[in-house]
Amino acid sequence: MITVTAVPVEHEDLYALLVEKERALRQENQGTLHRRGPRKRGQDRWVHVRYKGSIRLQKCLGGIVVAELRSGTPSEEWQLLSSFVGFLIRHLREEIGTITLSLASVES
Repeated sequence: MITVTAVPVEHEDLYALLVEKERALRQENQGTLHRRGPRKRGQDRWVHVRYKGSIRLQKCLGGIVVAELRSGTPSEEWQLLSSFVGFLIRHLREEIGTITLSLASVES
């Protein structure tokens, strides 16, 4: 599991901006990351069209977004990570001040 924490520059609501951007891209059939599963307030699950696994997003205080990336095979998590961080940088670069990665070993 890889945890990505995105902290806004100002008091932006990064979660709302992420959801809005994903929705716009989905309507244009241009996105590779898509929302999937039941909708819960302040939480989402995204999947990639090509890479296995999912990204669980959670809205936190101060506009911070925490995302947990999980893949069926941990050796392929880097693909989800690359795609998600690329999404953040392409679409929300001006609103994000810091992106932090946390690597957690998965015990069998």
